[in-house]
Amino acid sequence: MLVDGKPTRTIWLGEDGATVEIIDQTKLPFEFVVAGMTTLDDAATAIRDMLVRGAPLIGATAAYGMALAMRGDTSDAGLENAYKVLYATRPTAVNLRWALDDLKALLAPLAEANRVAAAYARAAEICDEDVDMCSSLGEHGRGVIEKIWEAKGKPDRINVLTHCNAGWLATVDWGTALAPVYKAHDAGIPVHVWVDETRPRNQGASLTCWELGQHGVPHTLIVDNVGGHLMQHGQVDVCITGTDRTTAAGDVCNKIGTYLKALAAKDNNVPFYVGLPGPTIDWTIDDGVRDVPIEQRDAGEVTKLTGVTDSGTIETVTISPPGSPAANYAFDVTPARLVTGLITERGVSEASKAGLAALYPENA
Repeated sequence: MLVDGKPTRTIWLGEDGATVEIIDQTKLPFEFVVAGMTTLDDAATAIRDMLVRGAPLIGATAAYGMALAMRGDTSDAGLENAYKVLYATRPTAVNLRWALDDLKALLAPLAEANRVAAAYARAAEICDEDVDMCSSLGEHGRGVIEKIWEAKGKPDRINVLTHCNAGWLATVDWGTALAPVYKAHDAGIPVHVWVDETRPRNQGASLTCWELGQHGVPHTLIVDNVGGHLMQHGQVDVCITGTDRTTAAGDVCNKIGTYLKALAAKDNNVPFYVGLPGPTIDWTIDDGVRDVPIEQRDAGEVTKLTGVTDSGTIETVTISPPGSPAANYAFDVTPARLVTGLITERGVSEASKAGLAALYPENA
């Protein structure tokens, strides 16, 4: 996607062939900062402190983290330690485990002398595969948006509501929920995006608005609780969100607040779709409400906000009374019964065990 008109990915190998470079997303939208990762600890910190975020990008970063770890210690003990350190960074996004399992299975049988090169090569492949999957997902999702637009008589604006950030900043490129939006926009469909601010970290306000603006996609920022009102008044044609983990039965775990959007969509007969690449499916569980671990993050993300003052300085302020406790549940689970369809790189399916099995028979 575009940054100041230049095609850009979220993660790439530096010119020295060893340093892995990322966009520090904690600095957006006020600063565009590239951070370099040279060690296992750098990669773990980037994931844990959300310099990178979004399930697919977490997986890609973890893969490069394994490569960086091999530069420091190619032994079996080093491999096991790298897996353990990276796995502990974020518990909810299943792509993290998928990437680590992939790299571990590749590296374990190899001679230590071959592990560094093999790890870097596979991490690069995972990044390229993610771009291809998200691009394909976007094409299938563009078809969904186009059909809705045509069914409504091709109005001069079709409104998509999204929650959190599931654009290219959450992947290596293109995105998941926003890939259909970018494909539709590029195809000339007059798409407009309602962007939930997405408290507590405001990924919608800070990231989704920024990347949509960079690509020239019309959008409007709204507070999280406006979505239901807009749906009641016919101002939302379709909801599309991403997911950090989808169960084999089609339950969707995404940024906290997604469940409430799905309930409002159901009540107002608004289609509710979820965009996801195959590695985001957790084939080991069916019941998302019961079995998906829900990350609880630092309360400071709820009690504080960061922004730019009128004088241009970046400041963090406290918005709650001193001493008031705060809970910070990072994700919730939307049951499959509330999901109209799952948009994947292989096509669109119903949110069910049978629907996913039809697209991924090798996993079913």
